[in-house]
Amino acid sequence: MTVIYQTTITRIGQSAADALSDNMLITFREGAPADIEAFCFIHCHGEMSGELKAGSQMELGDARYAVTAVGEVAGQNLRELGHITLRFDGQPQAEYPGTVHVAGPVPQAVTPGCTLKFVA
Repeated sequence: MTVIYQTTITRIGQSAADALSDNMLITFREGAPADIEAFCFIHCHGEMSGELKAGSQMELGDARYAVTAVGEVAGQNLRELGHITLRFDGQPQAEYPGTVHVAGPVPQAVTPGCTLKFVA
């Protein structure tokens, strides 16, 4: 498998975990504006070495998820801002341009030091 993108969660915004109850996880690279950071899982930005697309896999810690849909600007947002919205609903079409949909259970907890990786 080829690693498309890999990063490590460094801190968690005050309201970020609330999105998990809505089957979402929102990421942003370190240096996000404070009002945005409060809702995001902040990570040290990695390099993108491929294209995000349906059929690839996402790994979050020890859990692995199938990527079922990728919004039209999700790859660009991840590359430039470290920003994506992950939806744990397995939808076959992206709901919004910056959304990546994956199949599998919503993580119960995401902690600093957790690795986020996309592989193909």
